[in-house]
Amino acid sequence: MKRIVLTLLVALSALHAQDWAKARLEKSPRHRDQIVVKYDGRAISTLVVYPETQDKKPVILLIHDSAGLTDWFQSFADQVAGMGYVVLAPDLLSGAALPADKQVTADLNAVADYGVKLSASNGTLFIAGIGWGGAQSFRFAADRPDVAATLVFCGTSPDKDSIARVIARIKGSVFGFYAGNDGSVNATVPLAQAAAKAAGVVFEAVTYDGVGAGFMQSGDAPDAKPADKLARGYAMERMKSVLDMVSLRGY
Repeated sequence: MKRIVLTLLVALSALHAQDWAKARLEKSPRHRDQIVVKYDGRAISTLVVYPETQDKKPVILLIHDSAGLTDWFQSFADQVAGMGYVVLAPDLLSGAALPADKQVTADLNAVADYGVKLSASNGTLFIAGIGWGGAQSFRFAADRPDVAATLVFCGTSPDKDSIARVIARIKGSVFGFYAGNDGSVNATVPLAQAAAKAAGVVFEAVTYDGVGAGFMQSGDAPDAKPADKLARGYAMERMKSVLDMVSLRGY
């Protein structure tokens, strides 16, 4: 009986853990649509957030981590749209297990095709992801030649057996955002940097010291630790700078 009660308490705690993110999202002035992208018998639920402008803007395909399209991630998508971009955040979790890479690629392609054809889009496509989504964004950039730039947040680089082949196919630039206390992911970066240099692909990586892999979320919370809050602030500034730079000049 005690075990059941404890399980329920944990579940309730998780349910309300992101209430602050949900409340923030509900107060946002930006327009949001929850749409479904359909193709080949599949239906991908996708959050679309529009910037507060009538001008056509680049599209950012934003990929969640293994937790899925949580309240916080939806709030993050809204904040990125506030930088002046059309953001599409698809829900790629169709069950308890993460989908196979091949399925993820097909789903992302369908959502990207939908996004760049929106009337609010100027046709430029970015991709960004966190954790599992960061790894997927790195790989997807090799399969989608019109990706202007890829932003990888604490995502594992392709494995050593495929890294050279994957990076050589990337047409745009890659920008990495890493946490100092995320050794397993960080260990994959040097090989990716070497492969990028050999292939002539821009790959700029920044590591934020003193924080763990979840700093983009933890640093956004009302009770954030100073280190997490500071690192997230720097990462958000760099994200906007990178997006603006590539949008205006290409890189």
